Amino acid sequence: MKIGAEGICALSDRTAITFDLLAKTENEAAVRVLTAALESRFVELRDMAIGAILSRHSSNGHRALLQRLHLLPEECRSRIRKSNSQMTQALRDMILETDKQICTNGCEAVLWFNEYDLIPALINAVTDQANPNVELAGRTLMSLIESLYTELASPGKVRARRDPQLLREHTITALESGVQRYSQHRQREVVESFLLLANRDNVVLKQILNDPRHPAFVVTIDILSKSERGGIIRLLLALLDDPHSPSAALSVIGNRYDQRFMKFLLKKIGREPSKATSRNLKRIESIGWLGNSARVIDQLDDAGQHSMVKYVMASGVRRQTAFGVIEHLLQHGRTQGRRAAAEALAEFNGARANALTLTCLHDEDPIVQANAISQLRSRGIPGSLSRLVDMLDSEETVVRRAVQESLSEFNFQRFLGAFDMLEEDVRHSTGMLVKKVDPNVVPLLTAEMQSPMRTRRMRALQVARTVEMVEQLETSIITMLHDENHLIRAEAALTLAHSPTELSRAALRVALQDSSTTVQEAAQRALETLDRSEMLPSGAGGE
Repeated sequence: MKIGAEGICALSDRTAITFDLLAKTENEAAVRVLTAALESRFVELRDMAIGAILSRHSSNGHRALLQRLHLLPEECRSRIRKSNSQMTQALRDMILETDKQICTNGCEAVLWFNEYDLIPALINAVTDQANPNVELAGRTLMSLIESLYTELASPGKVRARRDPQLLREHTITALESGVQRYSQHRQREVVESFLLLANRDNVVLKQILNDPRHPAFVVTIDILSKSERGGIIRLLLALLDDPHSPSAALSVIGNRYDQRFMKFLLKKIGREPSKATSRNLKRIESIGWLGNSARVIDQLDDAGQHSMVKYVMASGVRRQTAFGVIEHLLQHGRTQGRRAAAEALAEFNGARANALTLTCLHDEDPIVQANAISQLRSRGIPGSLSRLVDMLDSEETVVRRAVQESLSEFNFQRFLGAFDMLEEDVRHSTGMLVKKVDPNVVPLLTAEMQSPMRTRRMRALQVARTVEMVEQLETSIITMLHDENHLIRAEAALTLAHSPTELSRAALRVALQDSSTTVQEAAQRALETLDRSEMLPSGAGGE
């Protein structure tokens, strides 16, 4: 007998009604019917059975479905994965099963749904010596703890069905119990899961790290030394901020130098380590990579090399060992690394350190030069003063400023105080140096020209000539042509002879009409001097 299209639709409707009834009824016998339908060769019946089981709150139904997980096509597995069914009880039973396939299906679903409530059950499965699926349970525990750590590290994204901090505390408590029983089960995943979630103040963690005889001490140190999991590296580095950090943890930090760890360590140190971190770094007397420092240093970027210097200099390693790092960076480092190394060089003495300082003076980076300049005179290197004077003409502001600070005793006030006692040639050489070193010469000399004391005004004009700054101070000197004292006016006129500008000439021509003959004569001599100096370049034979 053939069934028409309408008949097929009627059958489908009746089937859908039946499965809807099976999904809603409280009669547990419906589960047996739905379980049988999962075996149907008709896709439509199987899919309806899956939907009905997912909508029921029956652990038996969920268990029956999950036991067949590996037999279902991907579209069905995806449908189950996206469901919101509460399968905790069924999953708890499955992960404790001795049957490998059932346990595998249960562990897979646990990770699908991030069933954090089952962490204690997984710990029991991992620590049960009679469980044939210990390795599978261990991998599942580790993966589930990683998912929890990721969610806890992303505020607002926790999908757990309880307060995230309560969940964390509950989980850590369960893991602590597993860690304390390590000697019985010897399962590394339990300890690693614990370290992933624990904070630096955890009592059990401190007990382990402070007691080399603790059953979990060796495995804990091994994990802290090798694990590249971000949470475990975070825990290890957090111990740098602990005022009572266990020496075992500091030893791990000093001897660990894999690339991922070094990236996090140097980022934590940054431009300058905190006080707490500095105190703990000082306790690190051995750094494992120092025997082959070039390989570690050369793979770091600018910021990393800079932090590396801070790390080594803050540590308690022998100064001679630390000097090797500084030397390598100054010779082969990146810009930031060389800058930090040049600054740190101040803490080292001796011929090699002096030679490196002189090398830094020729570095392509001006800040490296400046850091070396600040050390030059204190090292007592012969010829330092002449080197500094030469660098006063540098095009780099930072270099000139460093030289000026290094030669700070050559300032205008001291020069002015000693001016009258100096021989003419010493006045000139010292004054020219002061002019380069002290950026305040112009304003200070201008103030001297305006002093109410005649002797100071007179000396200011002499100083202007000595340091060859007449043209720069031209306006102030022209103003002094109207000084109340005729000797000051005459000295000002003679001083303008060193300023071959039209403005000075005009002022001197006005001074020719001064009421004082002395001033008139001084102005005339100044104009004649300016005329002669103007003729010199074109007078091939001279006079």
